[in-house]
Amino acid sequence: MAVDNKHRSQSIDLLRGIVMIIMALDHTRDFIHYGNSIDQDPLDLATTTPILFMTRWITHFCAPVFVFLSGTSIFLYSSKGKTKKQVAIFIFSRGLFLMFA
Repeated sequence: MAVDNKHRSQSIDLLRGIVMIIMALDHTRDFIHYGNSIDQDPLDLATTTPILFMTRWITHFCAPVFVFLSGTSIFLYSSKGKTKKQVAIFIFSRGLFLMFA
């Protein structure tokens, strides 16, 4: 299935990509960080480094950004003349795909 790139918002895709990179950094932090990363709290200012603190702190913004982008995408999809039923079916089928893929 071909994607119609002329109607896609590049800024939404860019923001989504940046958030995914930040989350990948956080998810792999325990594997690439040397030392006591398992039992050390990266947000404890007494025991952490500035880089470790910032990589953990910035990830707190990722979930709200994902929710915001989901709502924005649903709004943009529904503004293309789709009925509420069509939008609901699309969101439901996409959710099923994400759960079982």
